[in-house]
Amino acid sequence: MPTRSKSSSDGATETPLMQQWREVKARNQDALVFFRVGDFYELFFQDAEEGSKLLGLTLTSRNNGAAARVPLAGLPVKAVDEYLAKAVQLGRRVAICEQVEDPAEAKGIVRREVVETVTPGTVLHDRLLSADRNNFLVAMCPDGKPRPEDPSSGWERVGLAVVDLSTGEVAVQELPRGEVGDELGRLEPSEVLLPRALDGWGLPMEGAAVTFREDWIFDLATAREELEGRYRVRSLEGFGFQAEDGLLVRAAGALTSYVAQIQPAGVAHLRPPRIRRPGSVMALDEMTRRNLELVESLRPGLEGGTLRDVLDQTVTAMGARLLRRWILTPLVDPQAIWSRQSAVAALVEDPATRAGGREALSRVADLERLAGKVGAGRVTPRELLALGRSLAALPDVQDVLTGSPDETLAGLGGSLDLLPETLDLIDRAIASDAPATLQEGGVIEPGYSPELDELREVRDGAVDFIAALQARERERTGIGSLKVGFNKVFGYYLEISRSNLDRVPEDYLRKQTLTNAERYFTPELKEWEEKVFGAEDRMASLEAELFSQVRREVASCVERLQSTADRVAELDVLSTLAEVAVRGSYVRPDVHTGFEMEIRGGRHPVVETMMPREEFIPNDLVLDDSGFIVILTGPNMAGKSTILRQVGLIQLLAQMGAFVPADAARIPVCDRIFTRVGASDNLARGQSTFMVEMNETAAIIHGASDRSLVLLDEIGRGTSTYDGVSIAWSVTEHVHEAIGAKTIFATHYHELTQLGDLLPAVKNMNVVVRESGEDIVFLRRLEDGGADRSYGIQVARLAGLPRDVVARARELLEELEGTHSHGGEGLGRHGAHRPASEPPPGQLSFFSPDHPVVDELRRLDPENLTPLEALNLLAELRRKVDE
Repeated sequence: MPTRSKSSSDGATETPLMQQWREVKARNQDALVFFRVGDFYELFFQDAEEGSKLLGLTLTSRNNGAAARVPLAGLPVKAVDEYLAKAVQLGRRVAICEQVEDPAEAKGIVRREVVETVTPGTVLHDRLLSADRNNFLVAMCPDGKPRPEDPSSGWERVGLAVVDLSTGEVAVQELPRGEVGDELGRLEPSEVLLPRALDGWGLPMEGAAVTFREDWIFDLATAREELEGRYRVRSLEGFGFQAEDGLLVRAAGALTSYVAQIQPAGVAHLRPPRIRRPGSVMALDEMTRRNLELVESLRPGLEGGTLRDVLDQTVTAMGARLLRRWILTPLVDPQAIWSRQSAVAALVEDPATRAGGREALSRVADLERLAGKVGAGRVTPRELLALGRSLAALPDVQDVLTGSPDETLAGLGGSLDLLPETLDLIDRAIASDAPATLQEGGVIEPGYSPELDELREVRDGAVDFIAALQARERERTGIGSLKVGFNKVFGYYLEISRSNLDRVPEDYLRKQTLTNAERYFTPELKEWEEKVFGAEDRMASLEAELFSQVRREVASCVERLQSTADRVAELDVLSTLAEVAVRGSYVRPDVHTGFEMEIRGGRHPVVETMMPREEFIPNDLVLDDSGFIVILTGPNMAGKSTILRQVGLIQLLAQMGAFVPADAARIPVCDRIFTRVGASDNLARGQSTFMVEMNETAAIIHGASDRSLVLLDEIGRGTSTYDGVSIAWSVTEHVHEAIGAKTIFATHYHELTQLGDLLPAVKNMNVVVRESGEDIVFLRRLEDGGADRSYGIQVARLAGLPRDVVARARELLEELEGTHSHGGEGLGRHGAHRPASEPPPGQLSFFSPDHPVVDELRRLDPENLTPLEALNLLAELRRKVDE
């Protein structure tokens, strides 16, 4: 019975199609609804208006019965991935509403259902994923009840659960609130799931879509029930959860509940949650990741500008993703570091094993994501073939590692699950030339199904008969132009031109009339046509059944596939680190649990790849109990920042278990690497350059320990010279006296070199330059002692300042230095151009503690001075300073 039209809210009658759309939209109010109509997905009303702006669709309208015309925007079904990618990149979710019955068989309007909701964190489409990085969805659960007026307060710790739906990996950890931003920055999730109580709390990162869920979903009992049901266990203890892990359970339960709702097919391949306990890896804050340019360059668009660019010689997509994770999570366990080092060393020393292993690994496709597609029931015939080819390469990987003297490599090779029965099934069942989709047919290998083979014979016999029919009928009728044709509407036919209609046999039955010809069929042709169509229809349904059966059998091995993928990825990264070590002449560092750092002939791994090797100047550095703080001076462009980053990257590489760019190195395990390099502001948060600088410095002071490595490039340059020098001096003293961290402090405040005489563990070093007339030559060589000049004017000339500006600057510099040398006031604050131990006469500074004005200040009793007395005293002190 046809569906009756209903009335809209204004009383006008709507079409059944629009009524159906409203019902779907009511259940998916927070999503753009891609509503399938024939060969198009259509968007209506507010979705159409938003889609036209976000996705560049043409906005038009359509008739809605007696109701007003409604806004409409459409996109071709074949182009859906392109538009999905745009929507997801913009942080929007899309509900895909498909026709779920054949329009030819539908009674009334075609039934439609939302078959998939795509959100930034739950995408499974290849075009929406990056092959070399994970796509993370994160759920966060606070330990307290945020106050409505301030959602950022009322809680101190957070349970954090992470999933990459494309690979099935799930991880959980508990963090202090202050570390949430750093961890989100490391993960770079596409979507973050929060309880509604946190609505209004500013997420400490940009670029992630935020989804709020009802608070009860994060309740402990609800979450525990969800996890136990999802993983079919009676207790979570088998996964390592303990009584005090309530936050982890709540976050993980909310996460899997959301995934099950959004992508019901995407939960079958989820792995058990992996619990990350504090102290297992080094935490890298956003400053350090940015300043060391680990995975993102400070100069967008620069090719090869990051550590990842240098290291990524991986031959598999899953290896590339794992390498990125290793870079961002250096190890802190010495045993784990030594184990990786040993494996890398074995591959460095055995070129044949390294080359053979990498060649075999290069034939392995992305097993992680293939396993995810198998588990989610989304794998295509060609992807099953890719899986089969990958499994066929695994024995070669295993053979190469057999007998390796290294325990790690031998263990990985020995535990590699080859899944021979899965490979055999794919080889027997899937045709070697299988098409991209099941609908194209020809998916099942001949010989796998006798019934299918028989149907193919019937179909092929009928096709062969029809092909021979043309020659036979031409001979029978004497019509040389007669031809047999086919189209989807009329099936098979015999076509005869109008000039030959008088010779048409009586047994020909008219089928279709054309302008210049008539089309006929015969009972015999009809019979063979029915054989073809009947066989093809049954073949299509049988192939679908057989393919689904194969897919289910392969899906039963998903956990084994994932385990194999883990080992393949690790082997890929280890072989990559060995390959990089050989190509770059890296050495195995002596990683130890003591304090001393010694680097001989150290190089910057990124900079040296961007310039000829012979032009890069290696440098030595020793930090130990007798000198663990370096005051590093030298002019701009001399290479101070390069040396800072070089030391940080060598430390990080060593704790990754990698070799390092040096002639020799002894590297202690450190708990954190802190960096403060360069100048930037954060105007969006109302923070000036100096405020950002002080925030970063404060984070280092509060977070560093005597096991940390601190790399500072200028402190206090965003304020007055006296303020800046005072802050820099005080920070250095505090690190020396209260923290004891190994520190390199690059600065233009040459006054700080006095600390080398005042503090026992501070030493001065400088990057050498050579003067040649008015020019300077940067030698890039690090040596002991402090620099006494910054060569700012020479550098300004090299930068291209006009000659008259440079000449005038020289005049002013000479005047200022001359004024200081005669005790005059001048413009002040250029003591940095003379040895810091000789402050200009008359300059009041805490670096001259015996100055008479300082003595007089010490004797003052400010609380007993009247305002007038204070003003008079201030004028007198100023007079004495000017004398």
